[in-house]
Amino acid sequence: MNRSLQGLTYFVRTFGCQMNSHDSERVVGMLENLGMIMGDQETADIVVFMTCAVREAADTRLFGQVASMKNLPAPMGGKRIIALGGCIGQRDGDYLFDKLDNLNVVFGTHTIEDLPSLIEEAYETDKKVSSLADRAATPSTDLPIKRENNFHAWVPITMGCDNYCTYCIVPYVRGHEYSREFNQVVAEVELLASQGVKEVTLLGQNVNSYGRDLYGKPKFAELLRAMDDTGIKRVRFTSSHPKDLSDETIKAFAESKTVMPHLHLAVQSGSDRILKAMNRKYSAAHYLERIGKVRELVPQVALSTDIIVGFPGETEEDFQQTLDLAKKANFAQAFTFIYSKRAGTPAAKMIDDTPREVIQERFDGLVELIQTSAYANNKIEEGKTLDVLIEGSSKRDDTILTGRSPRNSTVHIKLAEGRSVEDYIGKIVQVKIELAKTWYLKGNLV
Repeated sequence: MNRSLQGLTYFVRTFGCQMNSHDSERVVGMLENLGMIMGDQETADIVVFMTCAVREAADTRLFGQVASMKNLPAPMGGKRIIALGGCIGQRDGDYLFDKLDNLNVVFGTHTIEDLPSLIEEAYETDKKVSSLADRAATPSTDLPIKRENNFHAWVPITMGCDNYCTYCIVPYVRGHEYSREFNQVVAEVELLASQGVKEVTLLGQNVNSYGRDLYGKPKFAELLRAMDDTGIKRVRFTSSHPKDLSDETIKAFAESKTVMPHLHLAVQSGSDRILKAMNRKYSAAHYLERIGKVRELVPQVALSTDIIVGFPGETEEDFQQTLDLAKKANFAQAFTFIYSKRAGTPAAKMIDDTPREVIQERFDGLVELIQTSAYANNKIEEGKTLDVLIEGSSKRDDTILTGRSPRNSTVHIKLAEGRSVEDYIGKIVQVKIELAKTWYLKGNLV
């Protein structure tokens, strides 16, 4: 590696999903292997944007941030390199150089390993350089990594997606689904546990189909069971697809000692007509049957979901069916979105003539319903003593500890006098819950 890059500062800004967060940790690992030092966005020599293409708002924010950097003073070294990777990099490629004239490097979801050499070339020659591919030569899981913290780790088990929901750009920018070998995943979790990591999140666009490409059938249930013997304290996973949530997986979820009682199961709509237009391949009745089975075996489960409002052609009747499903499902949390057209997806060609104000009114009604069910879910925790993994301090008050309960609720705890946040970060502590709010719990250390 060129020694001229040693000592330069870098900053990585991440947009989007957990897979992007994992990829960013790999980027940081590679940059620090070059001898670079973490800085901040305004003054760093190297600024890397890891991008998300799922919604239009992410594009807008990204382009605004990159363009605004033209107004910043030059860094101490006199030269700033701006790199753009992730899903927008994969989708738009060299076209981004035309839209963002201060951009120096573009790389895609499958060429993360090329970033160090691209940065070197751009820094030394002042050329605009890029690297794109349809499949990774080296899986991102094999690259150096520097994790955001020492107590939690993202563990990808599948990459890519074969579902092709009509509104979703992911299969086009992440490629076909493929799985990591079973023993490789287990060995990584064992290593993480030995290093003191308390919690892992198993990642995939559809974790329920894990192993189908390698073993001829899904092995996600077996993988969940294997987690109990790794030494890890807590296991979470995302995302699950309703059409592939098998009885075997639900049973393993219920019987595992380490898997937390929280399930994210994206429903997207409660209308069978809209679900078919979305190519989701299940019905509202099937979804409700699956979560009923989950609650039968895991009564304490907290259920979260994704819901899209305003999909092309959605009628008032369709929306009312979504509200009805949400009432029956009693979600602890829901990520609600107004439909965002993504060029290149089938839904982008569908006619959408519903007035924006109607869609907004529907969206607001859904949010109000979700707030009610979220509060009801948190309310049942009042008076209980929960094991909480402490993540740090509150952004608003550094005397308040914040962590996650087994059901994935945010928990705020008043810091004891004479103690510091560092005394607790990364530890699992017992907390007596005194008060439930819509989006968090308040409690005291036992």
